[in-house]
Amino acid sequence: MSSPDLEQVRAALARVNDPEIRRPITELGMVDAVEVSPDGDVDVRVLLTVAGCPMKDTINRDVTAAVGAVAGVRNVNIELGVMSAEQRAGLQETLRGGQAAREIPFARADSLTKVFAIASGKGGVGKSSVTVNLAVAMARSGLKVGIVDADIYGHSVPAMLGVGDVRPTQVEEMIMPVPVPVEGGELSVISIGMLKPRRDQVVAWRGPMLDRALVQMLSDVYWGDLDALLLDLPPGTGDIAISLGQHLPSAEVVVVTTPQEAAAEVAERAGTMASMMHQRVVGVIENMSFLPCPHCGPEHRLEVFGSGGGARVASTLGNRFGYDVPVLAEIPLTEALRAGGDSGDPIVVTDAESPAATALRGAAEKLAGRGRGLAGMQLGLTPTAKL
Repeated sequence: MSSPDLEQVRAALARVNDPEIRRPITELGMVDAVEVSPDGDVDVRVLLTVAGCPMKDTINRDVTAAVGAVAGVRNVNIELGVMSAEQRAGLQETLRGGQAAREIPFARADSLTKVFAIASGKGGVGKSSVTVNLAVAMARSGLKVGIVDADIYGHSVPAMLGVGDVRPTQVEEMIMPVPVPVEGGELSVISIGMLKPRRDQVVAWRGPMLDRALVQMLSDVYWGDLDALLLDLPPGTGDIAISLGQHLPSAEVVVVTTPQEAAAEVAERAGTMASMMHQRVVGVIENMSFLPCPHCGPEHRLEVFGSGGGARVASTLGNRFGYDVPVLAEIPLTEALRAGGDSGDPIVVTDAESPAATALRGAAEKLAGRGRGLAGMQLGLTPTAKL
C-alpha cells in the first residue's frame, strides 16, 4: 500500500467546514499541523475556537471521515487544541472582512439578504410558530436562513427548534449563531435566551437595553452570507419595533393575525407601525383560520375564531398604504402544529403534507421568491436646496 500524499490530505481537510461558521477549517486557521507517516498514519492537530466548543465532536467526526477517505490512509489521529487570544483575534478579523465591529451587515446598501420581520398586534396568535416554520421551510428549499429571536421577554424560538439548551460559541467579541440541523439547507438562530446564564432567568429590561440587545444580535453575531433573515418580533408596537425600523429600515414586515375581530384590529396597528418606520408590509398570514371537521373532512371548515380577519387586515393596510398587501396563507388549526412547537419538531418537517404545513410552505415560497423592489421603502434621500 502506497503512503498517503500530504497534499491530498490537506485538500481533504479543506473540504471540512466548521459546523458553526460554515467555512473550511483550513481557511479559518483551525488546522495547526498535519503529519503523514509512510505506514499510512495521519496526525492532525485542530484548534477549536474556544475551550469546550459544543461542536468539537462534529469537527472530530468530519475530519476523521474526510482524511480517512484519502487513498493510503490507515489511521487518523486527531488532537484538539484551543486557539490563542491572538489567533482568535485574527479569526475575528477574517470573519469581519475588514468591516467595522458594530456595523449591521444587513443594513448595508450592498446587502442581498432578504430581511423579514414577523410581527403581530397581540400575543397568542402563533407568531413564533409561524416564524420557525417559515424559516425551516425556506432552509429545506436550499436557502441559507437565519433567525433572530427578537421577542426579548417571550423568547421561545430556540425551544421550538429543539436547541433551547444550546449555548452559542463566542470568539473574542464575535458570537456564532447556533446551527439547526435542516435537510437540504442551512439554518442558524440566536436568541437572548441563549445569552442568559440560566434558561429560567427573567429578562427585565427597558428601552435602551432592549435596543442594545437587538443591535448585538444583528452586529456582533457572525451570520455569514444569508439568503434570508427572519426576526421574530415581540407583539405590539413597542421599543423593539421602533428600534428595528431605525436600524433596519429596509426590512419587510409580515403581519400575523387570527380571524377574530379583536386580533385583526390590533394587527392593523402593527402593520401601520411598520409603515411609520418606512418599512414595507409584504403580506398577512392568518393563523388558526379554521378547524377541519373531524367528522366530515377538511371540506367542512369549523370557524372556531370567526372568519375574515386576515383578509380584512390585508385590505385595510393595502388601502392605507396605497399598494397591494396580500394574504400569504390561511393556516388551519391542527394539534400537530402545537405539538411540534412543544417538542422542537416543526410541522413542515414532521407532517410536511398536512394542510397547515402546505400553507406555511406556500407562504415561505412566496416570500423567498419576492423581488427587492423599492416601492414603499425609504431611500435615504434628503433635499439639499430649493430649485
